[in-house]
Amino acid sequence: MSKQLIVALSKGRILQETLPLLADAGIAPLEDLGKSRKLLFDTNLADVKLVVIRAVDVPTYVQLGAADLGVAGKDVLLEHGAEGLYEPLDLEIARCRLMTAGVTGAEPARARRRVATKFVNVARGYYAELGIQAEVIKLYGAMELAPLMNLADEIVDIVDTGNTLRANGMEPRELIAHISTRLVVNKAAMTMKHERLKPLIERLRSAVVARRGETTTS
Repeated sequence: MSKQLIVALSKGRILQETLPLLADAGIAPLEDLGKSRKLLFDTNLADVKLVVIRAVDVPTYVQLGAADLGVAGKDVLLEHGAEGLYEPLDLEIARCRLMTAGVTGAEPARARRRVATKFVNVARGYYAELGIQAEVIKLYGAMELAPLMNLADEIVDIVDTGNTLRANGMEPRELIAHISTRLVVNKAAMTMKHERLKPLIERLRSAVVARRGETTTS
């Protein structure tokens, strides 16, 4: 059994918000992740390494045991599934909403809709629960273009401020899920490395609680 604990971090916005939280928990990479071309990093803790990968790959790395822990958005976990994972902690960062959206003022079709999204599984499940027949079109970006170009009736996407939607003549419609970043743990590692994982998880939990208190008093 490896003595190393590998933590998989999501690239992008989540990484920028994760690093200060890790620092609050006493975990710091030994070099600047933003300036290095490396993907695997040593930390100030001799037995903890960080790996920086695409957000959509984090659940796979943790599920298959390449990483012991991971930091991933709830949207990724909902879309790709969380089999083989524990989700012990909401890190309460990178908050947003997963929503439907369409052209401002347009009446959504009741029985059948064409929906553009990268969250294909989430969208299919959501519309099925509503009893709406949905033709789901997978796109990887620029979702707002789809209704404007008559490719889709509406979209399912992450909404933060809603400014991008409004700038393109669109509006958010129905909330599917509140999204934040979660700590996930490989189930086998939780059993085999429990005595070493537990203190690390508790460090992060304490950092989250401390931040929550700072937000409340500020």
